[in-house]
Order: sequence, then structure tokens, then C-alpha cells
Amino acid sequence: MAMSVEEFIAEWHSDSAYVRVQTSGSTGAPKPMLVEKRRMQNSACITCDFLGLKAGDTALLCMSLDYIAGKMMVVRSLERGLRLLAVEPSGHPLMALADRIDFAAMVPLQVWNTLQVPEERARLEGIKHLIIGGGAIDEAMAVELRAFPNAVWSTYGMTETLSHIALRRLNGPEASEWYTPFPSVSVSLTDEDCLVIDAPEVCAQQLVTNDIAELSADGRFRIFGRKDNVICSGGIKIQAEEVERQLQPHLHEPFLISKRRDAKFGEIVVLLTEGSVDEARQICERILTQYHRPRAYVHIDHIPLTETGKPARRVAQQLAE
Repeated sequence: MAMSVEEFIAEWHSDSAYVRVQTSGSTGAPKPMLVEKRRMQNSACITCDFLGLKAGDTALLCMSLDYIAGKMMVVRSLERGLRLLAVEPSGHPLMALADRIDFAAMVPLQVWNTLQVPEERARLEGIKHLIIGGGAIDEAMAVELRAFPNAVWSTYGMTETLSHIALRRLNGPEASEWYTPFPSVSVSLTDEDCLVIDAPEVCAQQLVTNDIAELSADGRFRIFGRKDNVICSGGIKIQAEEVERQLQPHLHEPFLISKRRDAKFGEIVVLLTEGSVDEARQICERILTQYHRPRAYVHIDHIPLTETGKPARRVAQQLAE
């Protein structure tokens, strides 16, 4: 059973210096972690300062309190004196809401669902600061959000960094594909171009991620995909997320790019789809370069997702194999 707001607040005010959270399980089995309350407080203050949130502003909690994203919404509200409005986590968090919202955090699936319903879309447009995390934002959604009148942000972070450590604007003149780290955060790259995070206020140790990134001269960064999701096929390195980005505007049924071991090529690209395999093959042959085209197509009933709505990559690879 999911934790309630009252249960989490009781845990927050307990004598323990730690809070237990679950990782999302996007690249492996979800696992529990103990995180320091004082670092969660630091993270809350950093976000509130960056967005200019003040006492009395209304914050919407519409995600599970089993995970860091939900817990941090409560901590931000406690630390900054925000008015917390909690709704049951669902795909349509604004369905029954009439309140004006100053600050909300959602996953891409919640945003996508909300955009499909005119009344809910209007409420979404009214949110002063909307942050979206927990998964990739595809180009079609980004285009819809670009004209929103208030600030819409994509977040970068993970459980280990106690939610996000960088934001990028999705709309307005500041819209960018580059993430801006918070002032107390610095980033660098490994020899394999994986992002390294140094965020001493929220994470005791330097964190080497599996995210392949590029840095700009002014300290910002952009993400290409995860090192785990590189497919080495016949000596060519293919980033699964990049192939998905190319196909997103053309494949209308849920799909995922995975891989399979292969005696000849080492690994091959596999496309999992809930739709027609023949249609997917025709589109891939038309859209993708020869090296990026899947060599196998698999129809499945449901694309595997984690509890937080991210692609469950390891499960997908098992299906591809």
C-alpha cells in the first residue's frame, strides 16, 4: 500500500536523521535507500530558491510518496511554507481540480494524458511552474508545451541526487535542449563521456552516472542517452534513445528500441511494438539509416514500464532476447 502524506510527515518529524526511499527501477530492480533529511532540506531550498517559490504558494502532489519525487514535494512544502494540495496519483491528476496551482511536478505520461483533455489542458496551462521528470519528453509533447504561457521545465536528476540537480526550459525565449545545473552543482565528463555530478549539498560523494552527455563552455549539459542503452552492432555504436527519437513522430503505437545478442554482429537492434510489426518495419526502412534499422521486430501486448512510468529496459531486453 502506498504511503500517505500523514505517514510521511510523521516519518519526517521522527527522531531519525534518515528517510527510506525506493529507486525507480528503470535499469534494474528497485532497491531501498536511506537518505539524509538535512540533504533533502538542502535540495528543497535549492529548488524553491531557483523557481522563486514563497510561503503561501500552492504546490500539487500527484505522485507516489514511495519515491523521491513525491517525498520532495512534501519536503519543499514544509520547508517553504507552501500550501500542499495532494491528489491520488493517476494518469489525469488535474481531472477534478479547480484550485490555482503555483507549482507542480509530473511525469511525462501524466502531462501527455492531460494535454488530450481540453479542460485539463487549460488547468495545466495555468500552473505557474510545471516541472516534468522521470522520463524523456518526446518532440511532439515539447512542441505542444512550447506555447504555454507559464514556465515549463524538464528536470535532470535521480534518487541519489534527491530529485533534480538541473533544469531546462521547454517554453518561452529561454527554451533550450541544454540543462542548467543549480549554482551549488558542477558537472564534468568521464573518458567515456558519461556525466559526473558534484553536488555536495545533496549528495555526499561525487556521482558518476551512466548518462552520455555533452558539456557547453558555460557549464550546461545535454543528454544523449544511457551508456547501458548503447547497442554495439557490427562495430557501430547505436544509442537506443536516439533511434527512438527519430521514430517517435512516425510510430503511433507504443514502442521501444532494445537489443539482442547475435553471433555475427555481436548485438543487433530490436524493435518492440504494441502495433503492427509490418507497419513498423516499413517506417523504419523509410526513416532510419541502414546502420540504425532494427534487424528484428517483436510484437508484444504491453511495453514494459516501471512503477514510475519509465521504460523497463532490462525487462525489454529479456523480451527482445
